[in-house]
Amino acid sequence: MALLDGKLISADLKKKIAEKADLFFKENNRKPHLAALLIGNDPASEVYVESKIRSCAEVGFTSTLVRYNSDISEDSVIQLIHEWNQNPEIDGILVQVPLPKHIDEEKITDTISPAKDVDGFHPNNLGRMMKNLPSFISATPLGILKLLEAYSIPTQGKHCVVLGRSSNVGSPISILMGRSGYPGNCTVTLCHSKTENLEGILKEADILIAAIGKPEFVHGDQLKPGVVIIDVGINRIPDLSKKSGNRLVGDVHFESAQEVASYISPVPGGVGLMTIVGLLENTLLAAQKTIYTK
Repeated sequence: MALLDGKLISADLKKKIAEKADLFFKENNRKPHLAALLIGNDPASEVYVESKIRSCAEVGFTSTLVRYNSDISEDSVIQLIHEWNQNPEIDGILVQVPLPKHIDEEKITDTISPAKDVDGFHPNNLGRMMKNLPSFISATPLGILKLLEAYSIPTQGKHCVVLGRSSNVGSPISILMGRSGYPGNCTVTLCHSKTENLEGILKEADILIAAIGKPEFVHGDQLKPGVVIIDVGINRIPDLSKKSGNRLVGDVHFESAQEVASYISPVPGGVGLMTIVGLLENTLLAAQKTIYTK
């Protein structure tokens, strides 16, 4: 068993992004600029946003973080996004989710300019991705692709089982793994909470991408020897031995799965770090006007 080490690979890719960002600065006399909005005080969101802002500084990007209280109106959020859409000095826009219940997440996503949608959630980008046209790929699926590529994991002709059908991870990665090219050319099965004979399908997986959001849902005895496991889950479970009183685990039971896997991504230290790389890569592309040229 070998680790798909997101910490190692993300550090290497950040260096390459930093080199490109430096070249961009020399050519344009400004740095790629990510603007982020955080609403409320959700602890997990705080950690995620701080990590993204810190990563921007590491690779030589400019970042702007605006914080709103959870009672901010939807109209005020939309007004800010319109201002960011029109600001030529801002390349990428990130609105951290989840949002307060009174704010429509889809409406906010649709308001972001597709050319600045570095999270890859806008319907324009999802549609272009489905048609295999240039687009911003959702940050987590993009990070998964880069992790597979970094370790030269064979994908052509393999059976890839995707566990979870969310619009930002499960559904897009199922399309990406099935498309022509590398990583890709898999036969893909997309599973979810209503899937029958789930254990039988898991046993057939050459590559498992687990993104169901249930702690340690998949165990090693459900998998076949040699499976490649990409664990997208980030779940907090009680652990009194930790200062925080909890610890992070994935959607896969690591201890049992590592006994049968050929490769496995750890939690933490795996896909989460690669997601940030995906966000940085998209922000750089947005600044370079690589996807949307106008």
